[in-house]
Amino acid sequence: MNDTKNFDWFLITLVIGISGFGSLIIYSTQIYKQGTDWQSQLIMVVIGSIILFALSNYPYELLLKYHWITYTITNLLLVAVIFAGTTINGAQSWINILGFQFQPSEFAKVALIISLSALLHYRDASKLAHFLPVITTVALPWILIMIQPDLGTGLVFGAITLTMLYWANANLGWILLILSPLFSAFLFNLVFPLWLLFIVAMILIAWFTLPDHFRHIWSLVTLFLNYTAGQLGHIFWDLLKPYQKDRLTLFLEPEKDPLGGGYHLIQSRIAIGSGKIYGNGFLDATQTHLNFVPEQHTDFIYSAIADQFGFIGSITILIVYWLICWRLVMIAMNSRDNFGSLLAIGVLAMIAFQTVINIGMTMGLAPITGIPLPLLSYGRSSLLTNFIAFGLVEAVAKARIMTVTKMKRSKN
Repeated sequence: MNDTKNFDWFLITLVIGISGFGSLIIYSTQIYKQGTDWQSQLIMVVIGSIILFALSNYPYELLLKYHWITYTITNLLLVAVIFAGTTINGAQSWINILGFQFQPSEFAKVALIISLSALLHYRDASKLAHFLPVITTVALPWILIMIQPDLGTGLVFGAITLTMLYWANANLGWILLILSPLFSAFLFNLVFPLWLLFIVAMILIAWFTLPDHFRHIWSLVTLFLNYTAGQLGHIFWDLLKPYQKDRLTLFLEPEKDPLGGGYHLIQSRIAIGSGKIYGNGFLDATQTHLNFVPEQHTDFIYSAIADQFGFIGSITILIVYWLICWRLVMIAMNSRDNFGSLLAIGVLAMIAFQTVINIGMTMGLAPITGIPLPLLSYGRSSLLTNFIAFGLVEAVAKARIMTVTKMKRSKN
């Protein structure tokens, strides 16, 4: 049944509207060097919109039967990247097919959301026996992505997984225990006394939240994992490439390398500040149009918006993202089944995390990790992934609306 009255037009309008605006901003960053990326982006907005409407009419419940197929295909593509991928900006993340380059790790985000939604639909994460298989499922694609290496997508995977586990009734203490080795890797080498307090807290969490008959073992395991993570922290640091180290540290003090790794952030902050309240005007902002900000049509597109439209424009973009996230939460809460609810929450985690990190990155509040701004940054794979994700969410919303409509008709 293809009934347009059952669409969530508010969400669709926000998604397509901000994507179209993104093409306009990309045009403004390349107008003086006659770039054509905005045309490619606009074409993908049209294609993505068609896919969104097509998926809206798809019975999303069928994904429960086939989620292992999408999971398997995704991992095979990630393996293919390792052996036949194209390296761009230091990461071997792209595959070239018939002259078209796409990034499997982007589509892996949606595949992960589908797989975790299916697993947690059948068995929620309230029991440890249900919790651990989810972590195992995430581990394989995450490892393949980190081999590329693609730190940004690896972080997105973590945000999606932890958010969906929390939504599926996982014990908050277990989620903190999963995150603890990451914090130990930093605290052990930077502030050892603080690490001692942290490890005591983690052991107490393990003692009181994990099964009683294994609490001694789990406490020792927690201590071992966190101590090992601390010892290995400096080893992993040495394995990182120079540009990755710069991305993780220079956001704290970019002036240490103003002409090198800190240049992006310094110029981005100048562009954001130059916009002031109302901006310098579309096509009139010198920081943007003289190309002072590198990668301003991809990772740093938010600085181009602030430069041209000022504080008012920047806040408007944030409000649009907030409204998109609000609609995703509402769809998740009102879904007719757990599978649909988890799909919406997974997409929420993907969009919200990338938005916060990217905008924080442009202002020097977060490391430069190469995470794009959803729906705005240039990137065909990223944009298409987002439209696929919103198409599935729209299918969830439409199914619920149709169910409510049928119930009202039956009562009458």
